[in-house]
Amino acid sequence: MAELNREKIRKEAEQILDKFSKALSKVKISKRKIEEKAGGYRDEGGGLKCDVDFRERMFDNASKDDGEFIIAEAKTW
Repeated sequence: MAELNREKIRKEAEQILDKFSKALSKVKISKRKIEEKAGGYRDEGGGLKCDVDFRERMFDNASKDDGEFIIAEAKTW
């Protein structure tokens, strides 16, 4: 009897998902509206310049480093 209920529930769920996917396929989203809502985008720079003083201060404050990278665990710094 439990197997019959599972099969019935599975078929109902499949029908619901099919109806939902058909409804979603009819929805049209314009790209412009998405960009307006999200907003706040900025152009990325080249990232070629590095503030040497800032880098040295960060490495001086780090508890562990290997010369190129700061070694830290989450929430311990």
